[in-house]
Amino acid sequence: MRFGIHNPSWLYGSDPYQMFEELKRKARWAEQHGYTWLSVMDHLIQIPGVGEPTEPFMEGWTVLSALAAVTEKIRLATLVTSVAYRNPALLAKMAAGMDIISGGRLTFGFGAGWYSQEYGQYGYEFPERPAVRIRQMEEALTLIKRLWSEPRVTFYGKTFHVEEAILEPKPLQKPHPPIMIGGGGEQLTLRVLARHGDACNLFGDPATVQHKLEVLRQHCEAEQRDYNSIERTNLTSLLLARTDTELQAKRDRLGVPAQFRGYALTVSQAVDFIGEYQNVGSQLFITSFVRNDWESMELLAGDIMPHFDA
Repeated sequence: MRFGIHNPSWLYGSDPYQMFEELKRKARWAEQHGYTWLSVMDHLIQIPGVGEPTEPFMEGWTVLSALAAVTEKIRLATLVTSVAYRNPALLAKMAAGMDIISGGRLTFGFGAGWYSQEYGQYGYEFPERPAVRIRQMEEALTLIKRLWSEPRVTFYGKTFHVEEAILEPKPLQKPHPPIMIGGGGEQLTLRVLARHGDACNLFGDPATVQHKLEVLRQHCEAEQRDYNSIERTNLTSLLLARTDTELQAKRDRLGVPAQFRGYALTVSQAVDFIGEYQNVGSQLFITSFVRNDWESMELLAGDIMPHFDA
């Protein structure tokens, strides 16, 4: 089991420059303390359940490129980029540049999109039917992979097209940066993942993740794809402390409600909890830390990660 950090919130204060300075510090610290992954959300405003829509929120690919220049070994990703927010040919170009800047450390996180309020604010058309958005995602992936590998590309799809498009330089990673598809839709999303993805990212408790992975395995069999060639990851949010008393005190201090988007656990509980994900097949445990709690990040690295094989 490997471990990663997801940064969904910018709650570092009111100074935008200091917000990013704090994220740089987190990235450097993480790669020095055994974390192998760092991702940021590719949203335009904060999402429900994490923060307020008026919260300061920086654009994901800009941030990711800057982090690539100040880190050396940690893998970097957006978790995940919506198909609608950028022309896929432009996105392929951006990702190729990011892979070069990072020295081949990009994982290309991609998804069908879901946050209709965000679409509306920024003037993007939001197809109500998930099947339409997933079809657009698959079409975009087909185009992006061709641009990453062919000298010139002409492509006419239902939504996207390019004419004799040149993408140079190509990404460093061959045949292309690994593609992580976010989402666990069983009929469509996981089927697209079986066709195009190199990694999945799943939400939910261990039993839910186990079920989704079994569905993915079935899609892989139908697509004649090696299931074990897909990296299996899960994402959850943690608040950690050494004892129950310390955990409650932290919840009170940070204002974490009884019901929130994550798990409040002692160190010993977290060892067992993460072990359940490992037992059902997850290979990379990605976590965000409630209120960007540094102590939780340190406890995971120092007291919990040593219980698991790298």
